[in-house]
This record gives sequence, C-alpha cells and structure tokens, in this order.
Amino acid sequence: MPRKQLLLLEDDPAMAQLLRWHFEREEFDVTQTPSGEEGLMLAAEESPDIVLLDWMLEELSGIEVCRRLRRNADTANLPIIMLTARGEEADRVRGLETGADDYVTKPFSPLELIARVNAVLRRVRPALAGATLRYADLELDTANHKVRRAGGSIVMGPTEFKILRHFLEHPGRVFSRERLLDAVWGSDAEIEIRTVDVHIRRLRQALNSRGGKELIRTVRAAGYALDAED
Repeated sequence: MPRKQLLLLEDDPAMAQLLRWHFEREEFDVTQTPSGEEGLMLAAEESPDIVLLDWMLEELSGIEVCRRLRRNADTANLPIIMLTARGEEADRVRGLETGADDYVTKPFSPLELIARVNAVLRRVRPALAGATLRYADLELDTANHKVRRAGGSIVMGPTEFKILRHFLEHPGRVFSRERLLDAVWGSDAEIEIRTVDVHIRRLRQALNSRGGKELIRTVRAAGYALDAED
C-alpha cells in the first residue's frame, strides 16, 4: 500500500513537531510549512493526499487558503481538515462552508486526529485503504494488483498499472506529462519526459484489448485524463 502524503499548514513549531512525529509514526510522509502562501504552492506542486490546515497562519488565514484551494481546478477535490482553537459553532460552520471536509478544535488528541484523517481518506481516496477503484466499466483491485474491464481480466505492466491507479484516484482530471512523471516515477527519476507517452500508449492498448470505449483522453498542449466523455 502506498505511503500517504500529508501537507501540514501549522505556524506553531511545537504543534507542528508533535503532529509530524505522530503522523510519521503512522507511515505518513509529512510536508510542513507555517506559510499560507507556500502551502498553496506545495498543494499544487506536490498533490498531497490530504491537507491539515490551521486557521491562523502566516501571510494568509486558513480560511482563505481553503477558499483558494477549492477555487483551483488542480486542488478543488483535495481533502482538507481544519485545525483551530476557535470552537464556536459559527466558526465551525464557516470552515465547513468554505470547503473543509472536517473541523477539529484544539486541544485535541493526536490519535483522534489520525483517526479522522484516515476516515476522510477512506471516503475520498479509497486506493489508500486497499480498496477496489471503479470508473465506467473499469475496475482496479489495489490490494491484489488486478485490472478488469467489462468483467474480463486485463494484463498490463507495473508502470501502466501505476499510471492507471493514479488516473482512477483522480478521474476526469488532466495531468501534464511532468505531473505524471512525478506521480508515477518520482520527482528524482532521471527519465525522458516522452517516456510518459510510451507508457500511455501501452496503457491504452491494454485497456482496449477487449474492445470498448476509449477511456484515456489526450488534451492538446495539456496532457492526459481518464475521461469516458466524448
């Protein structure tokens, strides 16, 4: 199962250190910043699985960061949990209406927070829970590494499987070659960007081996998406 990527926006050094320790112990990879502006940049560049967002931040408030994440097409569906000392009902409602998936009031138990994070991830990123991902007539079993389309088994290589899983986690979203390269091979991989095209072609061949509608859409000058729409 892949390690979960958590972006922590917290300006209290002691709290940030405490949360980092607890989440890394639970096999999360944690990126942390006290800056709202830098947090927006990291969310767009690193595509984390979930964001823990403190209400009070440097430069931008957590509410404004949440609002901008929801307005950006690349981060609009990113799970967000807000952390705050503001426990009034009006503040909780404001946070949720701005787009947060959950709202945790300080002080809180780190174990409860981890449980809430995992609950949100199970709902919005089922691949991280070892579930079966589905789109149109396609199924991908993340635990057993099996792919089926219209009930029939499909054979593909491990790289094509990783690309397909990434698409299934973000159906309809367009990914540039560079973003796919980072997501599938890693940002440190020394691989030619056109290698992505080769594996996309192989993925298409595998998915279409039993017939059916084209599922991988090429978006001119932008990249690729899993999209069954014409």
